[in-house]
Amino acid sequence: MAFSTNTSGPMSEINVTPLVDVMLVLLIIFMITAPVLAHKIQVDLPQPNPNVVNPPTPLEPIRLKIDPTGAFYWNDTPVDELGLKAQLAVIAQQTNQPEIQIAADDAAAYQYVARVLADAKSYNLTKIGFTEGN
Repeated sequence: MAFSTNTSGPMSEINVTPLVDVMLVLLIIFMITAPVLAHKIQVDLPQPNPNVVNPPTPLEPIRLKIDPTGAFYWNDTPVDELGLKAQLAVIAQQTNQPEIQIAADDAAAYQYVARVLADAKSYNLTKIGFTEGN
Protein backbone atom coordinates (compact mmCIF):
# COMPACT_ATOMS: atom_id res chain seq x y z
CA MET A 1 0.00 0.00 0.00
CA ALA A 2 1.55 3.18 -1.15
CA PHE A 3 0.69 6.59 0.18
CA SER A 4 1.28 9.67 -1.80
CA THR A 5 2.63 12.76 -0.14
CA ASN A 6 0.34 15.10 -2.08
CA THR A 7 -2.93 13.88 -0.58
CA SER A 8 -4.73 16.38 1.46
CA GLY A 9 -5.66 15.38 4.97
CA PRO A 10 -7.55 17.16 7.68
CA MET A 11 -6.59 20.77 8.08
CA SER A 12 -4.76 21.41 11.32
CA GLU A 13 -4.66 25.22 11.12
CA ILE A 14 -7.49 27.52 12.32
CA ASN A 15 -8.78 30.12 9.89
CA VAL A 16 -8.71 33.32 11.97
CA THR A 17 -9.97 35.71 9.27
CA PRO A 18 -13.71 35.43 10.21
CA LEU A 19 -12.78 35.79 13.88
CA VAL A 20 -10.81 38.98 13.18
CA ASP A 21 -13.68 40.38 11.08
CA VAL A 22 -16.20 39.80 13.89
CA MET A 23 -13.86 41.27 16.50
CA LEU A 24 -13.28 44.41 14.41
CA VAL A 25 -17.02 44.93 13.94
CA LEU A 26 -17.60 44.53 17.68
CA LEU A 27 -14.74 46.94 18.42
CA ILE A 28 -16.28 49.58 16.16
CA ILE A 29 -19.72 49.11 17.74
CA PHE A 30 -18.30 49.52 21.24
CA MET A 31 -16.27 52.57 20.21
CA ILE A 32 -19.42 54.24 18.89
CA THR A 33 -21.71 53.34 21.82
CA ALA A 34 -19.24 53.97 24.68
CA PRO A 35 -19.56 57.80 24.60
CA VAL A 36 -23.35 57.50 24.50
CA LEU A 37 -23.35 55.28 27.59
CA ALA A 38 -21.10 57.70 29.45
CA HIS A 39 -23.54 60.58 28.93
CA LYS A 40 -25.48 61.32 32.11
CA ILE A 41 -29.21 61.94 31.98
CA GLN A 42 -30.74 64.32 34.50
CA VAL A 43 -33.93 62.88 36.00
CA ASP A 44 -36.13 64.92 38.31
CA LEU A 45 -37.57 62.47 40.81
CA PRO A 46 -40.53 63.46 42.97
CA GLN A 47 -39.60 64.36 46.51
CA PRO A 48 -41.77 63.30 49.46
CA ASN A 49 -43.81 66.06 51.03
CA PRO A 50 -43.51 66.05 54.83
CA ASN A 51 -46.67 68.17 55.21
CA VAL A 52 -49.06 65.62 53.73
CA VAL A 53 -52.46 65.55 55.36
CA ASN A 54 -54.19 62.20 55.28
CA PRO A 55 -57.56 62.34 53.55
CA PRO A 56 -60.56 61.99 55.81
CA THR A 57 -62.09 58.56 56.11
CA PRO A 58 -64.90 58.09 53.62
CA LEU A 59 -68.42 58.23 54.96
CA GLU A 60 -70.55 55.11 55.19
CA PRO A 61 -72.41 54.75 51.87
CA ILE A 62 -76.17 55.10 51.81
CA ARG A 63 -77.98 52.03 50.50
CA LEU A 64 -81.06 52.86 48.45
CA LYS A 65 -83.03 49.76 47.54
CA ILE A 66 -85.78 49.74 44.94
CA ASP A 67 -88.08 46.72 45.05
CA PRO A 68 -90.16 45.39 42.11
CA THR A 69 -93.22 47.44 43.11
CA GLY A 70 -91.24 50.70 43.05
CA ALA A 71 -91.00 51.12 46.83
CA PHE A 72 -87.83 52.81 48.11
CA TYR A 73 -85.80 51.70 51.14
CA TRP A 74 -83.29 54.20 52.55
CA ASN A 75 -80.78 52.11 54.56
CA ASP A 76 -83.45 49.39 54.89
CA THR A 77 -86.04 51.92 56.11
CA PRO A 78 -89.11 52.34 53.88
CA VAL A 79 -89.44 55.85 52.48
CA ASP A 80 -91.84 57.40 49.97
CA GLU A 81 -90.81 59.63 47.07
CA LEU A 82 -91.21 62.87 49.03
CA GLY A 83 -89.14 61.44 51.88
CA LEU A 84 -86.52 60.37 49.36
CA LYS A 85 -86.32 63.88 47.94
CA ALA A 86 -85.99 65.27 51.47
CA GLN A 87 -83.14 62.87 52.23
CA LEU A 88 -81.40 63.81 48.99
CA ALA A 89 -81.77 67.50 49.86
CA VAL A 90 -80.16 66.88 53.25
CA ILE A 91 -77.22 65.08 51.63
CA ALA A 92 -76.83 67.88 49.08
CA GLN A 93 -76.27 70.38 51.92
CA GLN A 94 -73.29 68.42 53.30
CA THR A 95 -69.78 69.39 52.23
CA ASN A 96 -68.53 65.78 52.33
CA GLN A 97 -71.30 63.83 50.66
CA PRO A 98 -71.61 60.07 51.15
CA GLU A 99 -72.01 57.77 48.18
CA ILE A 100 -75.51 56.62 47.31
CA GLN A 101 -75.51 52.97 46.29
CA ILE A 102 -78.64 52.10 44.35
CA ALA A 103 -79.69 48.45 44.45
CA ALA A 104 -82.62 48.01 42.10
CA ASP A 105 -84.37 44.67 41.91
CA ASP A 106 -84.14 42.90 38.58
CA ALA A 107 -87.93 43.04 38.20
CA ALA A 108 -88.15 46.77 39.06
CA ALA A 109 -89.19 49.04 36.21
CA TYR A 110 -86.50 51.35 34.87
CA GLN A 111 -88.71 54.40 35.46
CA TYR A 112 -88.10 54.11 39.23
CA VAL A 113 -84.34 54.10 38.78
CA ALA A 114 -84.56 56.96 36.29
CA ARG A 115 -86.66 58.97 38.74
CA VAL A 116 -84.07 58.50 41.50
CA LEU A 117 -81.26 59.49 39.16
CA ALA A 118 -83.14 62.58 37.99
CA ASP A 119 -83.81 63.61 41.59
CA ALA A 120 -80.15 63.11 42.51
CA LYS A 121 -79.09 65.17 39.51
CA SER A 122 -81.47 67.97 40.45
CA TYR A 123 -79.67 68.21 43.83
CA ASN A 124 -76.22 68.06 42.14
CA LEU A 125 -75.27 64.77 43.76
CA THR A 126 -72.35 63.11 41.97
CA LYS A 127 -71.38 60.14 44.14
CA ILE A 128 -73.84 57.55 42.89
CA GLY A 129 -73.11 53.87 42.43
CA PHE A 130 -75.03 50.74 41.55
CA THR A 131 -74.94 47.47 43.43
CA GLU A 132 -76.58 44.16 42.73
CA GLY A 133 -80.26 44.09 43.55
CA ASN A 134 -82.03 41.18 45.27
